[in-house]
This record gives sequence, structure tokens and C-alpha cells, in this order.
Amino acid sequence: MHRLESEQWLPISLEEAWDFFSQPENLDRITPQDMSFEIRSGANESMFSGQIITYKIRPFLGIAMNWVTEITQVEQGSYFIDEQRFGPYRFWHHLHRFRESNGGVLMEDVLHYSLPGGAIGDVIGFPIHRKVKGIFSYREKVLNEIFPVAKK
Repeated sequence: MHRLESEQWLPISLEEAWDFFSQPENLDRITPQDMSFEIRSGANESMFSGQIITYKIRPFLGIAMNWVTEITQVEQGSYFIDEQRFGPYRFWHHLHRFRESNGGVLMEDVLHYSLPGGAIGDVIGFPIHRKVKGIFSYREKVLNEIFPVAKK
């Protein structure tokens, strides 16, 4: 099992952050272009517990894959959890948490995931781990562009 934690402060209100992140279609805006991310169904309304969202992605070597996630928990304005039901990982559990901080919002992510193939998957999984970290780095960059810090 692998764990990846990320924090990012955004210069927006908690309500603005929640409005943005609780709309599944915004995921496309913050996902690297090279993943050819395409939402297929389930993203036409605000997030709710039990919501199933299907995607077509190309996460590794340009190979197309279907990915199905379920929003398993939602606490309005506070956090939500998405879990993979079918897709490229053996296990995927992603907690997204939001809280007011220093006149903005601190967005925290805790991702637990494991790769298919057991020990062999872990040994040859270095490029995949690098890709997962790269997704978070890309998201941070794009969010800083969408929600820039005001210059004084």
C-alpha cells in the first residue's frame, strides 16, 4: 500500500472551493492532458454519496482504460472520498479535505493506493508512482493559475 499526502492553500473562500471541487466535471481541468481524461457518465450533478462516475483515461503508455469511481462519503464543505471500483489500480482511496486557513482554504489530500501484480507490480511500478505524484504536481500548478494569489 502506498500513501501520498498533499496540501495546497488557495486564496478563495471555503464555499468557492467546495463549489469548484464538488463538480466532477472540473476534474478534467486539473488533470494532465497526456492522460486523455474523458468523463463518460455520472458527472452531471454535484457530488453526493453513492455517486458513480465513469472515465476513459490513458494513464500509462497511452493505453486506454476505463476507470469507475464511487464517491463513498461527502460532508458538505468539509471533505469527500472517492474510491476506485474498477480501473488501473488494485486499490484506490482518496480523501479530499477542505478547511479555512489564513483567509483562504487549505486543501488536503490523502491518497492510499496499491498497484496490480503484488510484489512484482511494486518492483516495476516506479514509473506509475512518479505519474501519480506528477498528477498532484500538475493539479497544484493549474489550481494556482485558476485561483491566483492577488498581488498587493
